[in-house]
Amino acid sequence: MSTNSKFPLASVACSAALVVLAMAAPAHAQVAGSPAAASVQSAAPSAASPAAPAPVCSAPRELTRFVHPLVRTARRLASGAPLVIVAVGSSSTYGAGATSPAASYPSRLAVELKQRFPGRDITVLNRGVNGEETAQMLARFATGVLAEHPDLVLWQVGTNSVMRDHSLSMHAVLLREGIAELKNAGADVVLMDMQYVPKVLAKSETQGMEDQLAIAAKQENVDRFERFAIMRNWYEVQHIPFDAFTAPDQLHMNDWGYGCVAKLLADAIAEAATRPVASAARSGR
Repeated sequence: MSTNSKFPLASVACSAALVVLAMAAPAHAQVAGSPAAASVQSAAPSAASPAAPAPVCSAPRELTRFVHPLVRTARRLASGAPLVIVAVGSSSTYGAGATSPAASYPSRLAVELKQRFPGRDITVLNRGVNGEETAQMLARFATGVLAEHPDLVLWQVGTNSVMRDHSLSMHAVLLREGIAELKNAGADVVLMDMQYVPKVLAKSETQGMEDQLAIAAKQENVDRFERFAIMRNWYEVQHIPFDAFTAPDQLHMNDWGYGCVAKLLADAIAEAATRPVASAARSGR
């Protein structure tokens, strides 16, 4: 074949290619204009956008430092003996609102404490039961708490009584009974008060319960982890929105909320368990 005869074929091939491209172009435009394609296109910018950074977990020192040293806990850590901690309470101890049991505050507390005391034998037992009130917790103290021979008991209490509009005066009696039982067993005791979340804030007896827990802790000489005030600081002072630390039900915490509570609680326990005893008299408030 001569050189000149090749060019007509090349011209035909180019023309055919242009026809194919021209026919394909309308089909591509139809796909891009379809609802599915529009959805993908509109989602692309948000997919490329960076996720909002998690809040910094912090709280004022005066809210996280216990009044009393944790004497038994300190002795166990100092001697290298195993340390048993029992977290007893209702759904916010159990971990309602978390994505998994590993994200509950007792589970996260175990991780945090082992980071602060590497090589120590520390066990944190989760004895939270969804929906329980104070009387029900007291009924299982013997088998669910004291049977474990705890060195430290973290008692989360009060929220369900408030949510169900139950008598504060009756709750005060049960609260004192429970504290006495735990102290008589020789354990260090820390009360954990309510969570600062929309559904708790909507109840009329919320402040009354907070006052009751504070008075009981002071009069019975036990420590109190001020969860309510810490979470209020997140919201009112640090301007962290509720949805950053609260589950969609607006009652329980989410993974970040549980994790931050555990971190701050671990800080409080570590400080109170390593504090020179002589400083305790000067730290009361």
